[in-house]
Amino acid sequence: MNFLKTVIAAAVFVLASFMPAVGVQAQDARPGLFVNLTTDDTWAAAKAIMFAHQKALKNDHKPVVIWLNVRGVYLADKKRASHVHGLMREQNASIQDMLTAFMEDGGIVLMCQACSAAAGLTRDDYIDGVQMGSWPVIEGYLFDPAMKTLSW
Repeated sequence: MNFLKTVIAAAVFVLASFMPAVGVQAQDARPGLFVNLTTDDTWAAAKAIMFAHQKALKNDHKPVVIWLNVRGVYLADKKRASHVHGLMREQNASIQDMLTAFMEDGGIVLMCQACSAAAGLTRDDYIDGVQMGSWPVIEGYLFDPAMKTLSW
């Protein structure tokens, strides 16, 4: 019985010695983030953009992509001024300002082509830096095993 306890204790010790190495590897591998943003509600949009920018991109997760689709396509329409939400009131930052800052720091903003067409919007209607997301582009990010997906 003592021999069995000794073997189990030794096995636990050996396994435990590998745990920090596994944790370091997981921490070093920073997965990217694909944010599916479907609303033009500025409160929800501000939270989604802030999370993608401040929490993911600025903590070295790469790439960080915001896919604007359904009503979310209206958020980057340069003709449609957005409300400056309470979260960003101190900086006087609109949703378009937040998206621009996100892209300036290396974030990617993609538009749903079908949703843009349904909303009557073209590439020329969007703020600078926004890209049209074809299916191969969206699919490449969405199904990449190194990406996590979050919906707002």
